[in-house]
Formats: sequence, C-alpha cells, structure tokens
Amino acid sequence: MERAIYDHLRDLDGEHWWFVARRRILGRLIQTLGLPAQPRILEIGCGAGGNIPLLKQFGDVQAVEPDEESRLCAAQRTGVPVHGGLLPDGLPFPAESFDLVCAFDVVEHVDDDKGAVRALATLAKPGAWVLTTVPAYQWLWSRHDELHHHKRRYVLPEYRRLIEGAGLTIERATYFNTLLFPAAVAQRQVKRWRGDDSPDDAMPSKPLNRLLQSIFALEAPFVAHAGLPFGMSIAVAARKDDRS
Repeated sequence: MERAIYDHLRDLDGEHWWFVARRRILGRLIQTLGLPAQPRILEIGCGAGGNIPLLKQFGDVQAVEPDEESRLCAAQRTGVPVHGGLLPDGLPFPAESFDLVCAFDVVEHVDDDKGAVRALATLAKPGAWVLTTVPAYQWLWSRHDELHHHKRRYVLPEYRRLIEGAGLTIERATYFNTLLFPAAVAQRQVKRWRGDDSPDDAMPSKPLNRLLQSIFALEAPFVAHAGLPFGMSIAVAARKDDRS
C-alpha cells in the first residue's frame, strides 16, 4: 500500500468502529478453536500492531509486516518481535512453526493468492489452525479497494476452494459485517453516483462510531458458531492435517 494509507490505518486501528468490533469478533472465534496451552501464534501483515494485544491474550505472538515504519511502530506498541517479510515466498520462519497462523485482510493484497494461502498452511504445525479474513463480493469493488491495493474480492465458495486447495480442512467459514451490509452497499452506490473517490474508512463522530461498533460487534457469537449468510467480509478458520 502507499505510505499515506499505512499512516491513515495506523491512526485509525485503535478506535475506529470497524477495527475495534472486528477484534471482538475474531477474539470470540479464536476462543472456539481449542488452542493448546501457550500456543505459538503468528500474524502476517500486522500493520501497526492493532491486533497483537488481542492475540497475546491467547499465546506467544510474533508478527510479520513488510512496511518498515509500521513494523517499527508495531514492535514499539506491543513489545513483540515483528519481522520483515512478504507472502508468499519471503517469510522468515521454518515450516510447521506455529499453532495459529493469522492473516486478517491480507490475502486480497497478494497477486498469487494460491501461493499465499499455501505459505500460511506451510507455517502451521500439523493439527494447527490458519485463520484468515478477506473482503467479499467483487461487485462491491470501489475506489477504496484501489487505494488499498486490493487485487480482488471473494465470494465464500470461491474462497473455500482456495483454502482447501492449500490442503487445509475448513472448520468455520462465514460471511460477516452483515448487519451493516445494506447501509454499506447503499453508501457505495451513492458515492458512485456522485463520483466520490474518497475511501470508506473515515473516522465518524464519536457517538456514531460507538453505535456502529456496537452493531457490528453483535455478530460475534454468530461468526464463532452459526455463521452468517452474507456480508462485507469473509472469515475462514481451517486446520492442517494432523499427521500424528
């Protein structure tokens, strides 16, 4: 991504409703995975480190971030090792090193998404988890995707095939950001009509930010257990075959 986008996301990820509520949703999902005691956890594409405090609640965390300024910020903020590296071939770890490998809204940035998911699977120990999120529906493509250097958006059956093609077994697969989906679609359509090229992640007023956060976070138990039929994003938790 461009420098300005990295800096913008660094300023947003601690308070913006989408980041805060998504962490609540992902935390609830991770609680259901049955991780071993003191698991080794890796986040790839950690940005400025906003998700790392959440992941530290579950185990020993390391991270990868290609952008140097964000990498330094994440390490200073969180005190965890943050390494340089890129998917699919530039990751500084041996195979089968982690109990949970996370990539939150990362795969859509990589030209070779098949190779990226295979790399995530390679880093997982036998029986370990790979947890990813990606944006949904190519028909929702907007200037926001272009500014963030996305390569694509996905539908769930397509993304399931991508995960399974890496030799992983899917245990949870769902859309999310469902409750706000109609409003988000309407907002993007209005922006198209107006020719508005601004990104979709501006910080709203504090009351609106709290309201949106509360609505989005209501999805946590559904994402963790039952699943949701549509939404702005996709979450998949998959396991590597346990050869033991």
